[in-house]
Amino acid sequence: MSNGTEQLNSVTFADKLLFTAGVLLFARWLLTTALGRTALVDSSPRRNRMAPYAPFIPFGIWLLGTAMLQSIVHQVVGSLAGWRGTFVDNLVFCAGAVITIAVILFIARLTFARGLRGFGLRPRTIPRDLGWAGVYLLAVLPVVLGMITITIYIGEMFLGDEFKMPKHVGLELIADSPALALQILIVFLAVVIAPVVEEMLFRGMIQTTFRSYLRRPWSAIIITSVLFASVHENVTHWPALFALAMGLGYSYEKSGSLFRPIFMHALFNGVTIAVALAESAPP
Repeated sequence: MSNGTEQLNSVTFADKLLFTAGVLLFARWLLTTALGRTALVDSSPRRNRMAPYAPFIPFGIWLLGTAMLQSIVHQVVGSLAGWRGTFVDNLVFCAGAVITIAVILFIARLTFARGLRGFGLRPRTIPRDLGWAGVYLLAVLPVVLGMITITIYIGEMFLGDEFKMPKHVGLELIADSPALALQILIVFLAVVIAPVVEEMLFRGMIQTTFRSYLRRPWSAIIITSVLFASVHENVTHWPALFALAMGLGYSYEKSGSLFRPIFMHALFNGVTIAVALAESAPP
């Protein structure tokens, strides 16, 4: 039996219970929304005056700015070996993401009606968004796991039992690195920085731009989800990431709050890290 199939079969009773709860939630949503067709009929578009190219500004700053910043840091501190070099690279990535977040907030404040509140950042909704984020994530997890199962099945069908879905490089660093400082930094990036910058960029700016021009929330969610999945380098992760992104995009359109997909994303990454650490722990 292949490693991928073994991972799918090594589930606990708690895993099965959570999966069943998620399936029931998702089934209820399908039944009460005519298979999703009426789910967003009451979703109001976010009024803004963003130019179509506006999302490319922070996206370019994130990619090109981080690369330039890394080049400068490498020239200053030189080439560091082992985990220290990886730590510096991720620290620079964190700094680039923080700069990108600042740029996004600046653009949103200038272009969205009611500024950051119109963008979806309303602090008073945080408690409610945190609770609903858990519910939404539980409902979308069966779909994400289903995509992983299908990917493994197709991979084994074409490549044989040796096929194995590779782990995210960050998960490998957390599980295998002997340096606690690097592990803490990777967890912080995955659970705090990445959810904030990616949701602000993809859901807050890109999805809003498509929604403004297409006038159809589901079309905007689908296109943004495809883009979100495709920017991740591992192709075998794309189907699961697309399913997750659909849930993230739906939560933003349904609630109008950007905190909800941010919390969903953070919870998903946190759960994924906890599972990876549990699998790598000695028996």
